[in-house]
Amino acid sequence: METIREATERREVETLSEYASLSSKTVGREHPEERYDSLRTEFQRDRDRIIHCQSFRRLMNKTQVFLAPLGDHYRTRLTHTLEVTQIARTIARSLHLNEDLAEAAALGHDLGHTPFGHAGETIMQECFSPEFTHSRQSLRVVEKLEKDGLGLNLTYEVRDAIVNHTGSDRASTPEGLIIRFADRIAYINHDIDDACRAGILTIEDIPSDIREILGDTHSGRINTMVTSVIRASEGQRDIQMEPHIQEATDKLRAFLFESVYRNPIAKGEESKAKEMLARLYHYYVKNPDKLTGFYKKELDKESPERCVCDFISGMTDRYAIETYRRLFIPEVWRGPS
Repeated sequence: METIREATERREVETLSEYASLSSKTVGREHPEERYDSLRTEFQRDRDRIIHCQSFRRLMNKTQVFLAPLGDHYRTRLTHTLEVTQIARTIARSLHLNEDLAEAAALGHDLGHTPFGHAGETIMQECFSPEFTHSRQSLRVVEKLEKDGLGLNLTYEVRDAIVNHTGSDRASTPEGLIIRFADRIAYINHDIDDACRAGILTIEDIPSDIREILGDTHSGRINTMVTSVIRASEGQRDIQMEPHIQEATDKLRAFLFESVYRNPIAKGEESKAKEMLARLYHYYVKNPDKLTGFYKKELDKESPERCVCDFISGMTDRYAIETYRRLFIPEVWRGPS
């Protein structure tokens, strides 16, 4: 009798594009596993492993743009991830590609992001290695760091999409290529929304020629960009955006760098965050015995610098602040009552 998994795999063969990645044809996992699951395909299993891992839960307390915001409605790394996932699924579905692969890769693409967003990434590049990137760290999380050193043992296709969602290298599957576009579409638009909420930007500040092409509203811009990717990519293996929409999107991103990402109000606390993380890094490198749990055990296999980088990269904003306070800020002395 055909299992639910087998039925899903059969439907993939019957309904998906010739360019789609079939879960039954996955390259496989680094450590082969018996295919015992009667309900879920390989990419569905990857999705569930990511959702249930500790690194995914920590995303809720990691910065997107605004450091440790007090407002309830500013994006965090977790809400960003969910928006990327929805956009990726929409594009994959429209192009008859594998939604489960796109979803798993989108959910995992930022698992290795540092606390305090790209400020933390910059500090790890300065203190640990210029080669450090959040995409490579995300791959390290799923291959090595999760489950106390066992990793999540994800399929090749998901790992490939995670590490290549940004930078010069390109993912080897069309679903992986979708993540690059979904990530940029998500952050460009939700960062505009957050900047407007913070009072450092208005929609009217966006150049009129960009608004005329992409739209004046949050949903309108996302729809324009997503629809453009679908139109430009339909019937082919490559994923791309129509040239005139790509040009307007690039201009909008450049505008955001000048108006938001380098804005002294939005980034007012960033220098403090960098100094804090740098001091934490150097403290633990000098005192590796102060590392705890898994990271302390890894000292037998890895250098102190590598272990400290992993430790700090996994911190939430809140945990980094509390650790810094515990190590470097004196407690108020209270005499006997």
